This record gives sequence, structure tokens and C-alpha cells, in this order.
Amino acid sequence: MQSLEQTTEAPKQIADQGIRDDQPEPLIAPRCIQAIDLAKEFHTQVGTHRVLNGISFRVHKGERMAILGRNGAGKSTLIQILSGMQLPTRGRIERGLRMSWPLALTGGFAGELTGYDNVRFIARLYNARFKETYEYVKDFTELGELMHVPVRLYSSGMRARLAFALSLAIDFECYLIDEVLAVGDHKFAQKCHFELFEARPQRAMIMATHSMETVKEFCSSALVLKGGRGKVFTDLDLAASIYATL
Repeated sequence: MQSLEQTTEAPKQIADQGIRDDQPEPLIAPRCIQAIDLAKEFHTQVGTHRVLNGISFRVHKGERMAILGRNGAGKSTLIQILSGMQLPTRGRIERGLRMSWPLALTGGFAGELTGYDNVRFIARLYNARFKETYEYVKDFTELGELMHVPVRLYSSGMRARLAFALSLAIDFECYLIDEVLAVGDHKFAQKCHFELFEARPQRAMIMATHSMETVKEFCSSALVLKGGRGKVFTDLDLAASIYATL
């Protein structure tokens, strides 16, 4: 049996170290993207429409989650909430990984600035080395001297190339994809596909898509959306069969 001195020794040591024995251990933020009870409502003339309702999931480093659902199921809305382009009506997102904007998003460019100046601005914004970033973007886009032309004069394909290359040039840990991988001609699309799915195996991805072939080849889980609700499946064959019945 312990003596009174022995039983009081541990609390005394804790007190000596300036630590209270009733304090919980500090929590370490998980290295993942976590959605917690997300809901999104839109107010229309005919009433309130709830697009998402109670969506929760985690995506860790190196994991790739597909978002499946029919048109209008809320896939793009969820991607925009994750990126910060929209705010949820309820719930929260914990970003433990450095997350990209939606790939090939072209709405963030300053049209009066050249491609060169837009790259310089984004590199400064994300604390990336400008020279390396610009050289990568120029080489990847194959735009050449057009990098020194105002972006407002670019075609939609040129803007998409610039946006996609910038997304890859910044050292993101998680990529958001909203069914926009068909960038440019077939050769360029293959180049994008390789850089995204094969050259960056340690990067996490959250991808809204209709392609079950892509899901089965590259994803480790799938979030199936229907009627605002969602469930994550690690069995991709089961996710595919459920998606086919929606």
C-alpha cells in the first residue's frame, strides 16, 4: 500500500512544473481537410432550398476523394464552400492541409494585367518564388510571348491553361477539382492528367466528377450526394452501384 507521502508526490511534481493536473492535454490539429456538419441553403422566391445538409468527411494527405451525384446534387457548391468562395449556412471546415482554389478557375485573374503580372501577383500572395513559378507556368502553358499580353485578350482556353499551370506551380497539399480536366487539345489534356494524377502521388484531392472510370483508377473514397445528404464509401464498387441508381 502506498504511503501518504508517495500518493502526494505526483501532484507535487506537477505543481512544481507549473502544470495543473485537471488541464486536458493540448490538441494537435489533424493534417487533413475536415468538413463538419456542413449545410447550405439558398433563399428563392418560392422558399428556402437546402442543397447540402449535414455533410461531414475527412481527407488526409495523399488521399483522393471523389464527390458523386447527379446534376444539382450540390457537388460544385460543396467544392466552392471548401475553397472559401461560398460560406456554409451551418457547419465548418478545418483546413489542416494547404488547399488550392478549384483547378482551372479563371475568375481570379486581373484582366488588365498580363499573364506575367498575374503570375507575379499569385506567387507573392502564396509566398512562392517568382522566378521558378513563372518559368514553370510559361513552360507548362506553352503560351510563350503571350504571357506578356493582357489576360482580357486571352481566349477561354488560354485562360484555362494559365489557371491550371498556376494551380500546379504553387505547392498545394490538397487540390480541388470541379470536372474541368479537359483543358486544351488532347495532347495538353494528357499533360495535365499526368502532372496532376501521376507526378504528385502525395497530394490529396477532392474531386467532383461524373467519371466512374477516373474514380476507380485514382480515388481512395467517394462521397455520394443525394437530396442534400451524403455518405462516404471506401468501397468504390459499392459507391459506383449506388451512384448508378440515383
